[in-house]
Amino acid sequence: MSLMRSDPFAGFDRLTQQMMGARQGPRPIPMAAFRRGDQVLAYFDLPGINPEDVEITIERNVTTIRAERRPAYQEGDEVIVDERPYGTFSRQVFLGDSLDLDKMTADYAHGELRLTIPVSEKAKPRRIELRTSDQEPQQVTANTNAGGTT
Repeated sequence: MSLMRSDPFAGFDRLTQQMMGARQGPRPIPMAAFRRGDQVLAYFDLPGINPEDVEITIERNVTTIRAERRPAYQEGDEVIVDERPYGTFSRQVFLGDSLDLDKMTADYAHGELRLTIPVSEKAKPRRIELRTSDQEPQQVTANTNAGGTT
């Protein structure tokens, strides 16, 4: 499982956006991923995002998670402090051929998205039957008595 590399200047961009008031472009979604037995678990932090604002798509072996977070205040409200990030969040994860993407499941609870991806049957370790070929071949006898007695 490989991950898309994040921009090393993301912190600087975030600071600039806060100072300028700009909230453009998708922000990266923090994640953790690990293998447990015959499945891979991937967790994505999406605090304060409604489940209906989360979209998960798969194209070939790339899974894309997109989410949108909107401010709680409405037009006309007097904003005193607003340090929370809003806008679109996105993450692409490149998944190997050893995973069964057709059986992937997604669960969302308490601001955390969990993807469960089973390891495909062909990628699981399996035992191969060992045959021995050093045995003497069985003797085959031919019937040379073609209808007569000897």
